[in-house]
Amino acid sequence: MITVAEQGRVALVTGAAMGIGAAIAERLGHDGHTVVVADINLGAAEEMVAGLKAQGIEALALAIDVGDPQSIAAAFEELDQRFGRCDVLVNNAGIAKTQAFLECDLVDWQRVININVTGSLLCGQHAARLMSANGWGRIINVASISGMRASMGRTAYGTSKAAIIGLTRQMAVELADLGITVNGIAPGPVDTPLTQRLHSAKTRDSYARSVPMGRYGTPAEMAGAVAFLASDDSSYISGHVIPVDGGYMASGILEI
Repeated sequence: MITVAEQGRVALVTGAAMGIGAAIAERLGHDGHTVVVADINLGAAEEMVAGLKAQGIEALALAIDVGDPQSIAAAFEELDQRFGRCDVLVNNAGIAKTQAFLECDLVDWQRVININVTGSLLCGQHAARLMSANGWGRIINVASISGMRASMGRTAYGTSKAAIIGLTRQMAVELADLGITVNGIAPGPVDTPLTQRLHSAKTRDSYARSVPMGRYGTPAEMAGAVAFLASDDSSYISGHVIPVDGGYMASGILEI
């Protein structure tokens, strides 16, 4: 086991092999954390770790399927054995399925809820138990503006992200006396492999007209918000979800 003095704070990021998760892992690494790149695709996670180590960042690849309680338990057991601690958890892993409400398939609905919501619950429980030993912890949940405003085709995804926002508040209240803060970010449209695959030309045009900044965000911009919430500077902030959305949630009519 690596001692506290030798390695400092440990941050586990789920779904960290690519996209927003990868940007978060890299940023936390540059901020001095030992980063655990946890992903269902272990090969991709190992490639990510190799890239982080080339930058001088301490990192470990860890296989985790956040849709499988046994996989989650095994991952956190390995984390405990390797480091004996977890200081920061970023619940980033998630899936999306675009379907109209009347066409929302029950199997797809249950899979989205299981991975996005139940997975975050279980990871949060395991992480909080490790954090409580040191009386300090940061849990950051990645929600979405789709959990704050309804959009076409987001029945399962939007509902799951709304649940994440509620879960964030619940966790914040119940974990406060353990020295753990729980917050979240709600990304607006972000250029990632997922959105590039799921967002049609009409969707991209709709966002371009609705976001005051007139563009998609970048994974690095999401990572910056997470880094703040993971830091000592956010010590009196808990139970909040910050839209990182180029002004989308604040906007109404944009043309006169």
